[in-house]
Amino acid sequence: MVRTDRFYIDGRWVAPRGTDTFAIVNPATEAVTGQLAMGNADDAAAAVDAAQRAFDAWSATSRETRLALLTRLLERYNAGAQEMAELMTAEMGVASGFSRGAQIALGRAHLETAIRVLREFSFSETRGATVLAKEPIGVCALITPWNWPMNQLVVKVAPALAAGCTMVVKPSEFSPYSALRFAQMIDDAGFPPGVFNLVNGDGAIVGEALSRDARVDMVSITGSTRAGIAVAKAAAQTVKRVHQELGGKSANIIFDDADFDRAVAFGVRASYLNCGQSCSAPTRMLVPRALMSRAARIAAQTANAIRVGPPENEHSELGPVVNAKQYAHIQALIESGVAQGATLAAGGPGRPEGVDKGYFVRPTVFADVTPDMRIAREEIFGPVLSIMAFDDEAHALAIANDSPYGLAGYVQTNDQDKARRVAAKLRVGNVYINEAPWDANAPFGGYKQSGNGREHAEFGLGDYLELKAIAGF
Repeated sequence: MVRTDRFYIDGRWVAPRGTDTFAIVNPATEAVTGQLAMGNADDAAAAVDAAQRAFDAWSATSRETRLALLTRLLERYNAGAQEMAELMTAEMGVASGFSRGAQIALGRAHLETAIRVLREFSFSETRGATVLAKEPIGVCALITPWNWPMNQLVVKVAPALAAGCTMVVKPSEFSPYSALRFAQMIDDAGFPPGVFNLVNGDGAIVGEALSRDARVDMVSITGSTRAGIAVAKAAAQTVKRVHQELGGKSANIIFDDADFDRAVAFGVRASYLNCGQSCSAPTRMLVPRALMSRAARIAAQTANAIRVGPPENEHSELGPVVNAKQYAHIQALIESGVAQGATLAAGGPGRPEGVDKGYFVRPTVFADVTPDMRIAREEIFGPVLSIMAFDDEAHALAIANDSPYGLAGYVQTNDQDKARRVAAKLRVGNVYINEAPWDANAPFGGYKQSGNGREHAEFGLGDYLELKAIAGF
């Protein structure tokens, strides 16, 4: 098991400057599994010191040096994949099969993509007598969430390393084991001291200290919209770049010319992926008004067939949600759906039958949901689906776009022209047509309160670069 009483700063595991700790709780059993050292502003400053000292040398390294180190990191990541998956199951309750599959696979994909992009990327461009130079932005603060521990850590760290940046990572205190293990992989791969630093702590202390620090050139955060606003406010004093991947309330429009029953069942499972704890989850299912009853029936059958249980059990499809606070938040929103008149088609308040411990949520489906209901507007971050009726294509688009968020949208239809037309009118950063698979080479990010900037492939690398024009070169 990884040590939770140390931070990784300047190539060494060091003791925290303060004495505060945070109880790490297994969400499936509610048992305390460890005490996490929590950093303070002095720890954050020490990590920034190390990153700043390392920047000049690291930013000057050759493409070949960075490629060699990233390749060694990928080798260590692959070698430790099973252990990493077990740590994620223990810290956030994700089902073991999903942890070994999607959670591990996405981290691997981002490392592989960063290596490919770095190998091919052009860091300069000549336009007449002017050269456009793409240079590493500097010291980066990377604030990552608990819901996709390796995906969201690696999608920031890998392109930042490839760009020649140094960094301080502040992972979520709710998923510390995997982040600490990744820091050990960085060390084992041989990255120079100070290039990668990690300090645990909460956002209000460590996250704010990093965001305010004038020596930090960029902050990249994945988290709630509330957290993104707090980071932006703190960072504004020093006018640094802020990259935000925030909340979502994505609509899944299913037209009557789709393979309707299959599309509804797929939509239910997609919304419950990772126990519903995904910012791009299609949690609003929009169906033709005449097919509401049919959609509710298929969705309920699908939800009721999903196996909820201990995350280490190979047969479990959904484990618990991450903590008591999140469980209470989900329960309050489920109760609001009932109180506001939505039709409860499956699930409901409380734990699944036969479960008396752990933060397990019943897979829940609401039908006849209207746009003014809380469950239609607020990000729930749990296995709760809202089915809403539309009258025609224009009405569907109006409902889908009636959200402060704009991260993702989904369209199901056998009419490809309609799919493309609707996709063009959705005010979101990513659209998935007819069960289209995730594309590691496509940019990922949102409109509106879902954030700014883009991650993945060359788009992610570009966010860690500054553009310099050199005239008369």
